[in-house]
Amino acid sequence: MDSNQTQSRRDFLAKGGSLLAGSFFVHPIAEALTIWDRPGEKMKLALIGTGVRGCSMFGRDVMNVYKDQVEFVGLSDKNEGRLRYGKEFIGVNCPLFADADEMLAKAKPDVLIVTTMDSTHHEFIIKGLNAGINVISEKPMTTDEFKCQAILDAERKSGKRLIVTFNYRYSPHRQKLYELLRSGEIGTLTSVDFHWYLNTSHGADYFRRWHGYKEKGGTLLVHKATHHFDLLNWWIDSDPEEVFAYGKLEFYGKNGPFRGTTCRGCAHAKNCDFYWDITKNTHLMKLYVENEKYDGYHRDGCVFREDINIYDKMAVQIKYKNEVQVSYSLTTYSPYEGYRIAFNGTEGRLEAWIKESQPWDEKDEDEIHLTKMFGEREVIIIPHGGGGHGGGDTRLKDKLFKDPTMADPYRQSAGSRDGAMSILVGIAARNSIESGKPIKVQDLTDIPLVANGRGA
Repeated sequence: MDSNQTQSRRDFLAKGGSLLAGSFFVHPIAEALTIWDRPGEKMKLALIGTGVRGCSMFGRDVMNVYKDQVEFVGLSDKNEGRLRYGKEFIGVNCPLFADADEMLAKAKPDVLIVTTMDSTHHEFIIKGLNAGINVISEKPMTTDEFKCQAILDAERKSGKRLIVTFNYRYSPHRQKLYELLRSGEIGTLTSVDFHWYLNTSHGADYFRRWHGYKEKGGTLLVHKATHHFDLLNWWIDSDPEEVFAYGKLEFYGKNGPFRGTTCRGCAHAKNCDFYWDITKNTHLMKLYVENEKYDGYHRDGCVFREDINIYDKMAVQIKYKNEVQVSYSLTTYSPYEGYRIAFNGTEGRLEAWIKESQPWDEKDEDEIHLTKMFGEREVIIIPHGGGGHGGGDTRLKDKLFKDPTMADPYRQSAGSRDGAMSILVGIAARNSIESGKPIKVQDLTDIPLVANGRGA
C-alpha cells in the first residue's frame, strides 16, 4: 500500500472515531456468538437479496427445515420480478419491499439475512445494526478495507451481533483438521501449503456472473478465497500479519478466441467449450432470465467478455503473527475441482487431498494423512456429512436457527472479527498485486492483531 492509500485509510478511521478502539473492540471470536436467546419463541427473519443463495440456502431450505423455529416477516430485492418469484419459490406469505429501510421499519425482524451482491453487503449490514437488529451475512462480509471498518464501527456502536456464514468450518473433515492441530499431533505448526483448484464448470461460472467485475465482488481473492483464508485463520489460530501476492487474468475475459454477450443466441455456441444452456434450468430461467428486463443482469454472460477485470490465477504468501508461513494459490480453470493442503510441524506433517468433483473418484469420505517425524504414518477416514459443502451447510444452519445457544467447542461460529480477518487477507493480496509491494494487514483497519488465541 502506498503512502497516499495509508493516509487515506487513516483519515477514514479518524473521521469515524475508530482509532479509539481500545474500549470498543469487536466481539472476540472465543466468545460464544448468539443471535437469539428466547427459546420457545419463533425468530422473525427478514431477507434482503433474492438471488440463488438467498432463495435456496437461506430461503426455501430454512423454511422447509426450520419452520417451527423461524418465520419470515419480509423479503427485499431491487429487482421486483425476482422478488416476486423469490416469494413463490421460498414458499412464504410475507410482505415484499423494494426498500430495505422500509422493510426494517415495518416488518420489525429479529434478524436480518444479507445475501445481496458482495459490494453492497456493508450497506445492508450497517442498516440492520443501526436499526438494532442482529445480522447474518453471506460471505464475504464486504469487499474493501473502508467498508470493513464501517461495519466494525456500526457493530460496536449498536451493541448487536453480526455472524458471517463460513459453512466450510462446519464440515467434518475440516473440523477434524482443527482437532488434530489443536491436539499437537505434529508439534508446533510452522508452515502451510494450500492450493485450491476450481474446474472449468464451477470456476468458469464466476466469470459468467457479476463476480467477474472487481468493483462488484472484490475479485476471487475476496469473494471465493474468503472461505479459504478464514479456514487458515481458524486452523492456525493466529492473525495474518503481512501479505504478498501475484495475480493475472490470462485464460478468461479478453484472452478468449471469440466472444458474445450471453450464451443464449451466441454465434459461437457450437465451437465454444464454455457454452452453457441456461434454458435447461427452469429455476434459473424464472429467477433470472424472465426478470432481466428490470435490471439488465444476464446470468449466462460470456466468460470471454472483454470487460472482465478479475484474476483467474492467483498466488499468495502470508506471514502470520505467530511466525507460521503460508503458500496459497487459486486456479480457476483446472480440469478437476478440489484442494491440497499440508500442515508442516516440528513433529510431523498433516495433509489432505480433497476431491470435490472428480467423477472417476467419487467417495462419501475424505482422507487425512498424518505422518510423524522419523516414524509411523496414519490414514484417518472422515465420512462426509449430509447436505452441501461437505456437511457444513446443515450444521451451520442448525446452529443459526435450530439451537443458536448450542455449545461451540470448535469455535465454528464466525463473527465480525472472523469476517474481517478473512477478507483482509484477500484485500491485502489484491492491494499487493496492484502495488507490487507487500501489505501489512494492520494498516487496513484498527483491529489489533494477536499472535495466538485470536480474539480471546
